[in-house]
Amino acid sequence: MHQEVGLIATVAVSFVFAAVLGYAADRLRLPPLVGYLMAGILMGPFTPGFVADTALASQLAEMGVILLMFGVGLHFSASDLLAVRGIAVPGAIGRIILATLLGIGLCKLWGWSLGAGIVLGLSLSVASTVVLLKALEERNLVNAASGRVAVGWLIVEDLVMVLALVLLPALAELLGGNAADTTNHGLGDLPLMLTIGLTLLKVAAFAAMAIFLGPRIVPWLLTMIARTGSRELFTLTVLAIALGIAFGSAAIFGVSFALGAFFAGVVMSESQLSHRAAADSLPLQNAFSVLFFVSVGMLFDPSILVRQPLAVIGALALVILGKGIITFLIVILLRYPISMGLTLAGGLAQIGEFSFILAGLGVSLGLLPHEGQDLILAAAILSITLNPIVIFATDGLKKYIHSKWPSLWESYGRSRQKALGKELEKIRALGEERERQHQLKMQQLIETFPLFSEVDEDAQEELLLLFKAKSAPPGERVIRRGDRGDSMYFISSGAVEVRLASGAIRLEPGAFFGEMALLTGGRRTADVIAVDFCQFEVLERRDFNMFMSHHPHLRAAVSEMAQKRTEMNVLRQQWEKSMDLS
Repeated sequence: MHQEVGLIATVAVSFVFAAVLGYAADRLRLPPLVGYLMAGILMGPFTPGFVADTALASQLAEMGVILLMFGVGLHFSASDLLAVRGIAVPGAIGRIILATLLGIGLCKLWGWSLGAGIVLGLSLSVASTVVLLKALEERNLVNAASGRVAVGWLIVEDLVMVLALVLLPALAELLGGNAADTTNHGLGDLPLMLTIGLTLLKVAAFAAMAIFLGPRIVPWLLTMIARTGSRELFTLTVLAIALGIAFGSAAIFGVSFALGAFFAGVVMSESQLSHRAAADSLPLQNAFSVLFFVSVGMLFDPSILVRQPLAVIGALALVILGKGIITFLIVILLRYPISMGLTLAGGLAQIGEFSFILAGLGVSLGLLPHEGQDLILAAAILSITLNPIVIFATDGLKKYIHSKWPSLWESYGRSRQKALGKELEKIRALGEERERQHQLKMQQLIETFPLFSEVDEDAQEELLLLFKAKSAPPGERVIRRGDRGDSMYFISSGAVEVRLASGAIRLEPGAFFGEMALLTGGRRTADVIAVDFCQFEVLERRDFNMFMSHHPHLRAAVSEMAQKRTEMNVLRQQWEKSMDLS
């Protein structure tokens, strides 16, 4: 096969294998992602047959993680993150510390070094965002309190992992590895404390820019692009913002691609076009998230299951049992409900994206042996595959505890949950009110101007962006006869008189005027005077021409209505002349 089509071959075969095996997994009542993982194993270098380009697949998978985290950010506001900080911050940090200690203990049993234990423990302590979100979506928990806590928990874990990726090279020689030549954005040769300080400063600078500068720029940019009426340009802009911020945050501030994409989504969620951005990016999110699972499978060497079965079982037990118990106990100690503790314990009992990055870095620094990387991959694939079963088991445990100790189930942690629920409900109510106001505007647009019911919802939103509000008090001349046509006016409230030579025509809410000069390119043929206090929605010449060019049937309808109005004016003039002659 020609080298030039390596990318095409990797993507094509990945999708074909994933579709076939995903369907087979579904028929066997297994999650489709099990089929995606098997597809990756069959395409990997450790099994016979077709071998895909692992490096290309990994990069495509990274794009999947970026787009997925971007989608999460679109539905997760900064207020949500602040609301769950009381459980997400101590929970994530506490679990990372305890899971890392378990990893060190496991490595001591195998005779590995402290550095290997730290890398293994960190790799096994962080959960996969992709897997968690899939699980939450299947159970309709993304917007529930436990779902919000889980996502916030993972965001804190990502922030901690960013710091770990910076510190590992600086500590490698001290932990028994080699003094690598790798530098972390120019920080590699600095003293450790200064490195930590600069890293925290960079992350803080990125967060500040995302929180304070982003909401002022990104929504404005989306609005400007949406006003062009080009759907492909809007979709391209959404992807450019997601991928651009993700890459820029990694290149400039040293944070992960996934975290940068998440903040890009959070920033974009402040725009009234966020739901459209989410809909446009969803197909790509789904496609590239499949490539993530395929790429994980490609890295896996199945022989590790035969060579070191006890080590695999030990790593898997740490991920599922160790992390699950730690998560549950942390939630209980923070006095949150048992149901939330079990939900988080089940959903977070797996590992993913950051685990592979940490394992690769540990091997390159000489801290982790290659067997450690294979163990981490084995634990990842097995924990991801078994995660639906783990979640099913925690659901069964919920029912058992509820039936066995109903009073404890009902009372424990309820005050904390109510307080969290109220805070999240306020945030949700604000978002719903904003959406309700937007839908109300759309409804009022259609009710006032039935003409626009002929275009789809995206076009109606585009009109709301193109319209410029204008008012006029009684007696004001809105249009002067003989002027060049520069705008079309839609009457929202009030009334105007179109004063022709033959008399005046009254126009009320729902009517429009000024279109003839725009359609013909001629001059205004009549004065238009406000009779009452009027509110108009105005389409300027450029916006009128652009919108009508995208919707020719609407242009035809406006032209037809304008023609009928002209014919009625002519007939009226003829009738008045005939009355004068008689």
